[in-house]
Amino acid sequence: MDETAVNSSGSNNEIQKLQVQELTAQVLDLKMKLETLQRENNQLRRENSQLKRMPLFVASVVDMMENGEVYLRQQGNNQEYLTQVSDELHTVLKPGTKVAVNNALSIVKVIGNVYDSRVRVMELEESPDVTFDRIGGLKSEIEEVRESVEYPLTKPEIFQRIGVEPPKGILVYGPPGTGKTLIAKAVAHQAKATFIRMSGSELVHKFIGEGAQLVRELFSLARERAPSIVFIDELDAIGSMRTHDGTSGSAEVQRTLMQLLAEMDGFDNRGDVRIMAATNRVDMLDPALLRPGRFDRMIGIPLPDALSRREILRIHSSPMTLNRDVDLDEIVRLTEKATGADLQAICREAGMNAVRREAEAVEQSDMIFAVKKVRREPPSLDSRMYI
Repeated sequence: MDETAVNSSGSNNEIQKLQVQELTAQVLDLKMKLETLQRENNQLRRENSQLKRMPLFVASVVDMMENGEVYLRQQGNNQEYLTQVSDELHTVLKPGTKVAVNNALSIVKVIGNVYDSRVRVMELEESPDVTFDRIGGLKSEIEEVRESVEYPLTKPEIFQRIGVEPPKGILVYGPPGTGKTLIAKAVAHQAKATFIRMSGSELVHKFIGEGAQLVRELFSLARERAPSIVFIDELDAIGSMRTHDGTSGSAEVQRTLMQLLAEMDGFDNRGDVRIMAATNRVDMLDPALLRPGRFDRMIGIPLPDALSRREILRIHSSPMTLNRDVDLDEIVRLTEKATGADLQAICREAGMNAVRREAEAVEQSDMIFAVKKVRREPPSLDSRMYI
């Protein structure tokens, strides 16, 4: 009985030893597999880092396909190709999104919308300090501008209650120096909206399609930053009447104009984007710009009358130290047909003359001197071009 127990115990020990040896062999085998996997993992990490290293190519998403495939178009050479992305990335992407791809044409990261730096600087970071109180006269014109541009953004519930669609855009025109740009600055200050200002000449470029591309990105930025106001100063630089002179420069300006027409009244909904433009030469503008649906309101800014000139002189002379003999009514009589810019220059020149004399205050003689200096050669304005 004892011998049998000893034999049984010995066989159990042999079995356990064999199991330990097998487990030891398995551990060694697993260690070797682990080392192999670690080497492969490190290699894949290096390759992944190599693929994500700069420089990366920029491409835009054309369409979203099935099975996680994305249809891309590379920027610059317009090369088109298909690539596959994860389900998580597939839900983020949409047509028009810009992405960064590596040499293997795999999407590394999403960039989003990228705008030309020339378009980004058109967005005002800080609103101007000009208010409507700083504009002399033009009460009815200012009210028309506000109800066309400012009120649809600040009081949309009134338009919804009445059931009327606000004007899509307004054109402010008139002689130089009458306050067109000043009104736009006051609108930018008053309206709680993104204000994007540009000059028409900034859209005239050397290369074909560049001006039209800037117009597209300008309105795309405006829609992204909505509610927003787009102000185009000196509209006649790109909006002049289309002619057939056969030059490539004229053709490029016309392409830019046609892109502007499409953005102002195309199939795409502009949303809370209001357009305001200013020009000195409304007679030169293309009829397609002036039709309702693009510029629903055309507001003429006239030369200031006597009451307006008195108000403008009061505004610009209020920070100045004036002598008791200063008679602004006499200055008003001497400045017939003067613009607001002329009156501001008169106040500035009167102050400079007083500084030159090291006087304590501005006197009437300084104001008379300034009138003669500023209006020495009054321009002969042809009022027909502003009608």
